[in-house]
Amino acid sequence: MYERILVATDGSALSEKAVQSALSLAKLSGATLVALRVIPRYPRSYLEGGATVDISEIKRIEAQWTAQAQEQLSAIKAEGKNMGVTVKTTIAKSDLVAESIIATADKQEVDLIVMASHGRKGIKRLLLGSETQHVLTHSGKPILVLR
Repeated sequence: MYERILVATDGSALSEKAVQSALSLAKLSGATLVALRVIPRYPRSYLEGGATVDISEIKRIEAQWTAQAQEQLSAIKAEGKNMGVTVKTTIAKSDLVAESIIATADKQEVDLIVMASHGRKGIKRLLLGSETQHVLTHSGKPILVLR
């Protein structure tokens, strides 16, 4: 069925549902699970009137985000081990979340991408965007979307 499954998580309760489904599917199919967390870069504003943050503070914040992501991925790996599922973890640092998911799926040669979607409609979707929608329309891989 599947040999490698990618699950993208942002640490939210909704993405936890995707993680649980991906772990169950990986166990059922005997697949390896690749757990991905994309961390955005800290925004830097040099525009007139924009507050700038010291570079050491930016590095500290980004290191904190990386540590939190690693902690979440380690928990997924431990849960996979308890279920008998091999879990590989990866962190991508990019503001382009959907592109990072697609690139990781291609690099890891996965058979399926599992993601959560908030299911926003109308103006909320327009304003907030949809990383899931972007992956759906730009990836050549099969995608399982959970809500």
